[in-house]
Amino acid sequence: MVAVVPPLGAGPIAGQQQLARAQARQRLGVLLLMFVALPPVLALRLTDLAVFEATAAAAVRPAASAPPRADIVDRNGVELARTFEAYAIAVEPRKLASEPRELARRIAAILGDRSEAAIYDELTHRGSFRYIARRVLPAEAKRINDLGEPAIELRREGERLYPNFALAAHLIGYTDDRGTGVYGVEKTFESRLSAPATRATPLRLALDIRVQQALDSELRALVADQQAEGAAGVVVDATSGEVVAMVSLPDFNPNAPGKDGQPAFNKASYGRYELGSTFKALTLASGLDTGVITSMSKTYDASAPLSIAGFRIRDDHALNRWLTVPEIFTHSSNIGTARIAAEIGRDRQKAMLEALGFTRRVEIELPELRDPQLPAWSNWGELATMTIAYGHGITVTPLHLASAYATLVNGGIYRPLTVLKRDGAPPAGRRVFSAGTSDEMRKLLRLTALNGTARFADAAGYRVGAKTGTAEKNENGRYIRGANVSTLAAAFPMDAPRYVVVVMIDNPRGSKASAGFKTAGMVVAPVVGRLIPRIGPLLGVTPDASRDLDVSSLLPTGTKVAE
Repeated sequence: MVAVVPPLGAGPIAGQQQLARAQARQRLGVLLLMFVALPPVLALRLTDLAVFEATAAAAVRPAASAPPRADIVDRNGVELARTFEAYAIAVEPRKLASEPRELARRIAAILGDRSEAAIYDELTHRGSFRYIARRVLPAEAKRINDLGEPAIELRREGERLYPNFALAAHLIGYTDDRGTGVYGVEKTFESRLSAPATRATPLRLALDIRVQQALDSELRALVADQQAEGAAGVVVDATSGEVVAMVSLPDFNPNAPGKDGQPAFNKASYGRYELGSTFKALTLASGLDTGVITSMSKTYDASAPLSIAGFRIRDDHALNRWLTVPEIFTHSSNIGTARIAAEIGRDRQKAMLEALGFTRRVEIELPELRDPQLPAWSNWGELATMTIAYGHGITVTPLHLASAYATLVNGGIYRPLTVLKRDGAPPAGRRVFSAGTSDEMRKLLRLTALNGTARFADAAGYRVGAKTGTAEKNENGRYIRGANVSTLAAAFPMDAPRYVVVVMIDNPRGSKASAGFKTAGMVVAPVVGRLIPRIGPLLGVTPDASRDLDVSSLLPTGTKVAE
C-alpha cells in the first residue's frame, strides 16, 4: 500500500481556514441581527425620551401658559378661587409591564387617598385607557413617574382651588373635572372666567370674606345650639343691592363637592319658606303708601280672634283690645295686620308684592334660584289677603326678603341684588314706596328693636331696626306641627340705613340659651345682636351712642322708650 502524504502544512492550514470561515459567517450573522434589531431599539429609546422622560421633566417644570380660568376674589381682593397646575395619572392597561398588584400597592402608598384595590382595578381594566387619579399634586406625580412604568402617563391639567374651603361655598360654587363651572358664581360666569380675553383678570365679587366668616360662625353656633336642620343668612348693602355675605347651612367643601354626596342646596336663594311676621313690615308700608293708614294713632280691633271663611286668626301675644298701628307692629298682632290688609285689598297687595319681586325668582346672578309660591288668583280671596299680610300662605327665599327690606329702608327704591362689586353710583332702580313711607317704617322697625319682639337684636350704638317672624314649617303643602321656621330681618343704622341682615333658622328645637323657646325673638334676635357689632366696624359703621331716630311720635303720650 502506498501512503498518500498531504502537502507540507496543508492539514493545519485547512482547519484554520474552515474555522475562520465559520467565525466570519458567525460575525456576519451577528452584524445582520444588529442591523435588524437596532432601529426598533432606537425607536423605543426615542419614544421613552420624548414621552416619559419629557413628562417627568414637565412634572417639575412650572407652567408657562396663561391660567385656563380667572381667579375669583372678594371685594377687597382676597382670593376665593384660583387655578393651579395639577396632574392626572393615566394608564394604558394593555401595555402594562409591571406586576399590577405590586404596582397598585406602590401607587396607593404615594397617593394616600385612593385604595390599592381601586388602583388595581384600573391597572387591570380591559379598556385601552383609564384614569388612576385626577387632581394630583406635582410632587406626587413625579414620584409616580419615577416608578418607571411605561404604561403610566402623566397629563398636566389645571386644578381649581378654593382656599377658604366651605366658607361661601354656596355663593362661589365649584367646577367639574373638566374645569367647567357647574354651581354658583363659577357656573353663572363660566364664559367670563374661561374666555382667553378675560381670564387674566380676576372676577371681583361684592362678598367681604371677613363679614362672611362672622356670619358663618354665628350661624354654625346657632344650628349646633338649637340642633336645627339648617340655617341661612344674608348681609346686603341697602343702597347698592350688593350681597356682602351669604351663608347656607349645611354647606360643602367645593374642593371635593361630591365626596359626601351631592352638595346641600342653597337655603338663601333656593329654599322656600313661610317667613312669618317679617311680612308685616311690608303690609304696613303698603297701608301707608296707599293711604289706608292715615295716622299712626289709627286703631284696629284686636280684642278677639278674627273669624273669616271658617278660619280663625289669633295673636300669639294677645292684648285683647284695640291697637294703634305701632302697637300692632311692635306686638306683632296678626289680627291687626289682617284688618289692615283687608282695607288694602287683594289687587293692591298683589301689586306691591310684584313690585318687590315676590312673584318671580329673585334678581341675582346665581343659577340656584326658585320661584316663590303664592295662591292661585282664583283662590286669592279675602282670607288669603289677610294671611299673606303676616307671611302665612306665601313661601319665598330669604334673598327675596332681604331685597324687600333693602327697598323698605333705603328710601323706597328697588334695585336688583348682585354678587358683583359695584363701582360708582348705584343703579337708578325703581320706586316702590314713597320716601315718607320708608321714613315711617324705619321708625317702626327701630321701635320694635327697642320695645318689641326684636329687642334682643339691638346693639348699643348701632341703631338697629328689626322685625321677627316665626312660622310653622311647611313642607310640600303640609304644616308640620311643632316644627318652626324662625326669621329676623334687620337693618342698621336706622337713621341712615347702610346694611340689611336677614337670618333664618330651619326647625330650631329650643335650648338653654333660648330658655326653651323656638321663636325668632328668643332664638334669632340674639344672634343678630351679636353679629352687628362684629361686622359693623368691618363695613365702616362705628357705634355712636349720641345718634338715634326719634320714635317718640309713635308712642302714646308719656310712654318712654326702653333703654
